[in-house]
Amino acid sequence: QVQVVHSGGGSVQAGGSLTLSCAASGYTDDDYCMGWFRQDPGKEREWVAGVYVRNSGAWYEHSVEGRFSLSLDKAKKTVKLHMSSLKPEDTALYYCASGRGFCRSAETYNYWGQGTQVTVSS
Repeated sequence: QVQVVHSGGGSVQAGGSLTLSCAASGYTDDDYCMGWFRQDPGKEREWVAGVYVRNSGAWYEHSVEGRFSLSLDKAKKTVKLHMSSLKPEDTALYYCASGRGFCRSAETYNYWGQGTQVTVSS
């Protein structure tokens, strides 16, 4: 059974940086995606970034491109989301997720972490 556990998050002022970490266990190969989503109260959950573990290919949602980056440790099966130049609109509950398929598609992800709050103050 695949399990996803993540850590990190917290509060930061606008322009600051935070790093979220995520570990996936239970996979016996590297043909899967690890991704990050976020959700504001009253809004739909949105995909933020994803990485294909086999070849480390990564993709980003347009609004975070150039500010967020993913780093993958294949041996430890962990991925970190490095967030910089944070804006108040980045405030949300962030979720790490994993699954098999197209890494930019929300439907790919069927294993989810518990969520961690990121708050950016102006």
